[in-house]
Amino acid sequence: MKSNVYRIVVLLCLVGLPWLTRAKEVAGSLKITRMELGYPVPSIPFYHFRAEMELPEPSMIEVEASVNGQPLRFVNLYRGDVVEETDKPGYIHRPPSGYALSQDNSLYSHPHVTAWVKWQPGESYKIELKVRLKKSVKPSPNDRILSAVQTLRAPSGTRVFDPAWKSYKSVVLSETAGIDRKNEAVEVLLPFYPDEVTDLKREIRVVAVDPADHSLSEVPSQVFEIRKYLEKDNLAPLEEGQPERQIPLWMPTVTCKVAFLADVPAGSSKVFLVYYNNDKAMVKTYRTDLRVQGELPGLTVDNDLLNIVLHPASGHIDQVTLKSSPENPFYHRMETNGAIHWNPGIYVPPRAWTHTADWKLDQQMHSISGPALATGEFWGHLRNMPEVDASVRYDFFPGVPYFFATTTMRINETVQCLALRNAEIVLKRELITHAAWYDVIRDRVMTYDVLHMADLTDLKMEADVPWITFYNAETGLGFAGINLGYTNASLESRQSLLNPYFYITGGPWIYWTRALSLSFLASNMQQVIPALKGSMFSEKWAYLIYRIDGETPYQPVLAWRERLANPLRIQLVEDVDPRVSHTLVEVYMDEGKSGWEERETGKHE
Repeated sequence: MKSNVYRIVVLLCLVGLPWLTRAKEVAGSLKITRMELGYPVPSIPFYHFRAEMELPEPSMIEVEASVNGQPLRFVNLYRGDVVEETDKPGYIHRPPSGYALSQDNSLYSHPHVTAWVKWQPGESYKIELKVRLKKSVKPSPNDRILSAVQTLRAPSGTRVFDPAWKSYKSVVLSETAGIDRKNEAVEVLLPFYPDEVTDLKREIRVVAVDPADHSLSEVPSQVFEIRKYLEKDNLAPLEEGQPERQIPLWMPTVTCKVAFLADVPAGSSKVFLVYYNNDKAMVKTYRTDLRVQGELPGLTVDNDLLNIVLHPASGHIDQVTLKSSPENPFYHRMETNGAIHWNPGIYVPPRAWTHTADWKLDQQMHSISGPALATGEFWGHLRNMPEVDASVRYDFFPGVPYFFATTTMRINETVQCLALRNAEIVLKRELITHAAWYDVIRDRVMTYDVLHMADLTDLKMEADVPWITFYNAETGLGFAGINLGYTNASLESRQSLLNPYFYITGGPWIYWTRALSLSFLASNMQQVIPALKGSMFSEKWAYLIYRIDGETPYQPVLAWRERLANPLRIQLVEDVDPRVSHTLVEVYMDEGKSGWEERETGKHE
């Protein structure tokens, strides 16, 4: 007989179902000590009702809630002994599989519930609560049911978003570095059911909720990377001889990314509502200072502070100009491709040293442009090197003097190399007088006069250097790199890198780069080091163009690093759609216990 490889486990969750075991008729009235409609706040980031209850005796419970006769699916139950701060994101949460269901021997005396209610100003809402009092986790005919009904009228003087948008999702942004954020670009991934959306680029609106008066203000946003998975679960048995499934394992889903600009005061959390589900929505155009011109790969990107030109063949950064000093652009144009940004790159002799900046329209490419985010993406094999794939992505934003660069290199087949590098910035030597970086070993900032540095002298630093800058003491301009992420991994072997470090060197140019394996500059410069199949190397940097302000030429770098290394924290909260099943279905790989069999709550007393 064929062995069962998969096992489907269905855990019944009683929330929102007609209670499976008929209890006694309503035994009495439920005592509601407080019930109110509420505005979105960080701990409950949606329009809601909140009810506090007092039970006749401590008991395990289940709770049902309905509004105007419609059962609610998003109902959170709290014991009442822990009070969450309303101005911070909530941290106590149950997914739909656990709403209002006591899964252990928790006893409730003064519980409270919150539920998602999209109330409208001045409207009345009949709210009904039912509480099942239980002696054990499983329902019993001896359970008692208490109920209460109250009618609440929503505030009439408040302004909510246009009800033509039938649905919304909540995003809570939290600031943790003690820095006021103004027009900070935020990116969030959102899922939808296909019948909820017609055209996401037309429909989506993002609004900020004022924490003081609950008023709403629309913020610039854009939608991109829309992806659809429309295949339905056919409910067929996973294996021959198994019954058909009654509950789908998945639902067709549409996902997209939404970028928007957010103001969040220092040390605070703030709610943003993403509205959708309006098939009659018109296209909304937002204007910021972010502009993209030209065609891939040679785009020109502007905001009020920067002008950035991408190389016409490779799409790499070719020239950057601080607009307050247009006569002093940063560029290179001294060697081969001439770009500022070169890597990832590898040298596998006798083949030529190859970098992503050496692409000549033979790479894949894609761009995004909008009011909150512009992107240029490039990927493919390194030239003449099918064993190695690489990608480079630039993200540009309105109103800031920096942009992001994310690079990745993947080794498809083992190659023997003299150089394996990443994160290289190359500038014309005469444009720079000094370099500075933080040295973690010496625990201080190092500065060095590179104008008078002998050619082919290396300045070495730790591989995880947090920031580095080139600046010109005469023009008062700096080009800095702020390290936002650095990861090396290997799927099929242990990580194998030769003495990784970061360094600066000079010639007719000056550059900084990461040496992952660089025997080419080691004592025995003709020894080859394997770059092993399955290895991955990834970087994320913010490149900052700045004007020296005061006596400390790197002070702006420190200030921006504090902000960029501590991005806004994001928490997504969504309503529970009525089509979500009332049972949790899981497919397990092998036979065995799920942990829920014969659950005995007394073991946890």
